[in-house]
Amino acid sequence: MLRVLRRRDFALLWFAGLISIVGDWMLSVALPIAVYRLTDSAVATGGLVVARLLPSLLLGSVAGVFVDRWDRKRTMVLVNLLRAPTLLLLPLVDSAGEVWIVFVVAFVGSALGQFFGPAENALLPTLVGEEDLIPANALNILNNNLARLIGPALGGVVAGWYGLGGVAAADSATFLVAAALIALIASPARPHRGAPKEASVGGRWRALREEWIGGMRVIRRSRGLGIVFAVSAISGFGEGLISAAFPVYVTDVLDGGAREAGWLMSGQAIGGFIGAFFVGSWAKRMPPLRLFAWGAIGTGAIDLLIFTYPSVLSAGVWLGVALFVVVGLPITGFLTGGMTALQSETDDAHRGRVFGALNTTMAFLMIVSAAIAGFATDRFGAMAVLSFDSLAYVVSGLVALRLIGGAAVARSARSTAAT
Repeated sequence: MLRVLRRRDFALLWFAGLISIVGDWMLSVALPIAVYRLTDSAVATGGLVVARLLPSLLLGSVAGVFVDRWDRKRTMVLVNLLRAPTLLLLPLVDSAGEVWIVFVVAFVGSALGQFFGPAENALLPTLVGEEDLIPANALNILNNNLARLIGPALGGVVAGWYGLGGVAAADSATFLVAAALIALIASPARPHRGAPKEASVGGRWRALREEWIGGMRVIRRSRGLGIVFAVSAISGFGEGLISAAFPVYVTDVLDGGAREAGWLMSGQAIGGFIGAFFVGSWAKRMPPLRLFAWGAIGTGAIDLLIFTYPSVLSAGVWLGVALFVVVGLPITGFLTGGMTALQSETDDAHRGRVFGALNTTMAFLMIVSAAIAGFATDRFGAMAVLSFDSLAYVVSGLVALRLIGGAAVARSARSTAAT
């Protein structure tokens, strides 16, 4: 798997991602704490989540149209160069009356990210080739888990020494370094599309709408993309449930607190680190959709153990930490398989729109589920809500396997008839 990192352009993109994601994790630790200390309001802290999700809902799908028009390397460089100075507004926040600046910064950063994510995912196949997509995506999952291990701890230290301003400056610097590394990529980064036609302003808006509709048609006509979207939608809905129910699970079921929650999250990051090597090295010949479906089944099954073992065993939090390490492997397969399937099932000219549409779909369902998760947790309890989410993963994975099998039978029948 590590041989993929010997590809110069992929390595530049990978290290740029690692550096900027470490900065993001640093800020994700310091920013909610700073907002809560200034406002003494959980509602204000929750507003950060909304500020970050709204751009995905409003811009994600449309941003994909532009990503399929523009040079993807230049798009990523420009986004990082715009993110860096935006973060430097955060040191101005030193009272509850100025917290609105935090929401603006969070919204703008997320809005810019709607262009960066699809551009990165669309460019990656041109840097490594289809035969190395699974190892490359597994390395990106490894990248995220490395940042998850390093960033929060580093963010806590920097926040303790220099406050929110220090963390904002550090995160801003990571975007500048990432922009410099991405600018060194030599591979062609412009999407494969015909020459643009001259058009009036009204014609340009019509062309934009038609391109967006064209991207939606690509998703609708592909069974593979439909499977990924359906299962990912369920996972997005589950993320909203977990955001509300998991703290209650740690507090009421495990009798823990922030320390125990940190142990569990670190356990999952370690599991993802191990899983990235396993998936990248041993699962690279598995069809991406099957890897995706089995990853969903494994994630749901182990999550179900995590969220129900306290009711039958008095094993304490450490069994939960161990299970969080184990669940890192199927989660890596799930994420890697889904990403690879989207890339391999979509032609280069439409990848930005496909990834943008996925961002919008997941953001919408996360907002919906987050809105009802608190009421469901109060009514049924954290264990029941989290178990429901786990079972949904298992069922969706099983249905995906059935659909994949049906598609294979149909292709075989068509091939036989043609022969």
